[in-house]
Amino acid sequence: MIEDSLSEAKTKMGKAVDSAKEDFASVRTGRANPSLFSGLLVDYYGAPTPLQQLASFQNPEARTLLITPYDKSALGDIEKTLRNSDLGANPANDGNVIRVVMPELTEERRKEYVRMVSGKAEDARVSVRNIRRTAKTAIEKAVKDGDAGEDEGNRAEKELEEQTKKHIEQIDELLKRKEAELLAV
Repeated sequence: MIEDSLSEAKTKMGKAVDSAKEDFASVRTGRANPSLFSGLLVDYYGAPTPLQQLASFQNPEARTLLITPYDKSALGDIEKTLRNSDLGANPANDGNVIRVVMPELTEERRKEYVRMVSGKAEDARVSVRNIRRTAKTAIEKAVKDGDAGEDEGNRAEKELEEQTKKHIEQIDELLKRKEAELLAV
């Protein structure tokens, strides 16, 4: 029972760290790349659909992306989604493709990205802490119900704290690397 709670918590905490990595990858550093748009959902025939499923991407220049929809009728919806996103992109539609020119990274914009990444890191930390709380409650319940001894419960809680600390440190390390990447000119 307790081992199941610990292993489930460890797995979920690992997923929270992976999610933070993906969130950080979607924040632009220098070159425009398709992963910037990985979190965007386009309203396609009334259903929110990931942009990667609706179009192909080309990167002809460092700050430019060409987005070619598989279905030309989705062109307007894709453009609207890009315009309303928080990426600061300025899409131009020529009837066949959407040309997205990313703005130059000014110091102010870099600092804004650092704030955004810090917020994503804090969300990941909160997620890890919530997983810890859920697992701790399960451990305490197992001890209270007599399914496990008090010593085993204390050992499990220590191990849970170690796992929590380890995963939060991983998130902090990812944040530190991403901040350095963003602030490098």
